[in-house]
Amino acid sequence: MPQVSVTVNGKPQTVQVEGRTLLVELLREKLGLTGTHVGCDTSQCGACVVHVDGRAVKSCTMLALQADGAKVTTIEGLAAADGTLHPMQEMFREHHALQCGFCTPGMVMAAIDLVNTHPEGLTEEQIRHGLEGNLCRCTGYHNIVKAIAAAWPLMHGKSLPAAAE
Repeated sequence: MPQVSVTVNGKPQTVQVEGRTLLVELLREKLGLTGTHVGCDTSQCGACVVHVDGRAVKSCTMLALQADGAKVTTIEGLAAADGTLHPMQEMFREHHALQCGFCTPGMVMAAIDLVNTHPEGLTEEQIRHGLEGNLCRCTGYHNIVKAIAAAWPLMHGKSLPAAAE
């Protein structure tokens, strides 16, 4: 069997995999990182979103071998070593942007990528459009949008505008 070498959440990993092994399977089954969820197996729900070399990727659409040599970040790798939450995680908590929690890891990972790729700011419309590949069946998205809008200035080192405080 071929080997794949990846750095996951800052830790180098080398694992033997079958050629057809998906990245989500590598993370969940081989490395025990079960925060990355499998929701649909068809890349429609976004529950499996992780970052590969800093960009959001639906890990159910990528073979593990395609990630060879990459840096992968999962939801487990976001919080600081002392347990301090990533600003996006904190804003999801503060704005009650989750209910059952199934979509939350993928939603948070997609939201971080969305914020990182819009350093000039995000409108509500841009946030909603940016989340089109992530499904949530519980929240109605309103609080998720609020959380992402609140995380943007924190992630870009800016203070919140008066209307958002």
